[in-house]
Order: sequence, then structure tokens, then C-alpha cells
Amino acid sequence: MVAEVEAMYAETRSETGLAAMSPAVRVAMGKVERHRLVQDGHRDAAYRNHPLPIGSGQTISQPYIVALSTDLLNLKGGESVLDVGTGSGYQAAVLAEIAAHVYSIEIIDSLGKTAAKRLEDLGYGNIEVKIGDGYQGWPEKAPFDAIVVTAAAPRVPPALVAQLKTGGRLVIPIGAESEIQYLKLITRRADGGYDEKRVLPVRFVPLVPGK
Repeated sequence: MVAEVEAMYAETRSETGLAAMSPAVRVAMGKVERHRLVQDGHRDAAYRNHPLPIGSGQTISQPYIVALSTDLLNLKGGESVLDVGTGSGYQAAVLAEIAAHVYSIEIIDSLGKTAAKRLEDLGYGNIEVKIGDGYQGWPEKAPFDAIVVTAAAPRVPPALVAQLKTGGRLVIPIGAESEIQYLKLITRRADGGYDEKRVLPVRFVPLVPGK
């Protein structure tokens, strides 16, 4: 799987600006047991490079997108990271192999609880999962060194930018479900504003707001 993901990096290097998968991300991708984070009926396909259904109309992202999103955060180790859209817990697990602490939010109660149990069983003591509205982030744990969002929002949520440290990075797909979506890299400036870079076109389920 890692070799397949690296090949996709090579194919899209002009779009992403990344020549190759970073060593830290490569190690993380190789360590996470993806088959233990998918439904039993899909375990045989767990290491193929495509999304898989996880219930409640949601999917586990393809390994390439998880690796790319993690790489764009430029983690060095020791960071506090927010993961918006826990889903299966796969993105949180990859982040936790590098960062010191991962705080993950899931709006669908059943998915969040299942992911939290699986991550605990896998020994990830540095991941905390809560049920909540990802648009609002997790202000009690802010500021974050990095934030990754695993569902598409129509625009960049202001609360997430506000919870980034100066120089912090946010990776998020932007666009409506019926439109072309783009994975974007947001970097917070010292003045509270942010710089935005379009990375590549993607297809994600929508980020659901709380009621």
C-alpha cells in the first residue's frame, strides 16, 4: 500500500508541490492497521488505495488522501493536532503516529463511539474523541499546531482558523457535494488572517453542521 501511495505522489507532484512522501508519514502509514478500522465485510480490501464504506453514509478515505493531508501539515513530532470528522479513526491514527496529541471530533454518535473503542484497542493513548460539531472545532483544547478536516465544507470555517496557532496549518476540502471540491492548505498569519493554497481536486462527503 505504501508503495502505491508513493507512486500517486509522483503522479501528482506538480499539483501538490510534494516530490515524495516524507519519511515520518511513510513510517506512520506503514504502522497503522487499517484493516482493524474498517467493517468486517471490507477487511479484505483494507489495503487497497480507495475509499470504503463505514456506515451512516460515510467512508474511510483512501490511503493516498490520508497520507497527503498528513504530509501537508508538516508535522515534526510533539504537536497538538485537531482531526475534524473522526469517521473510522484512520486519519486520527496516522496523525497519532507522529503528533503528541490528537483531538478528534465526530458528529455521528455511533461512528465516534466505535472509532474511539477501536483506537483504544489499538493502543492509541494519545487520541481523544468527542461527539460534536466539527465546524466549531474544540476551543477547550486550542490552540492547535495543525488541523485536518476529512469532510468537505462550502467555505473555510472561521472557528477552525481561529483555533490555529500562528503559522499553524489547516488542510481541508472545500466545495459543495455537487461541485468540484479542492483540497486546500490554509496557513494562519500573525495578523489573524490566513494564506490559502489550492492543492488538488478531490471528492469528499459533506461536513455536517450541528443543530
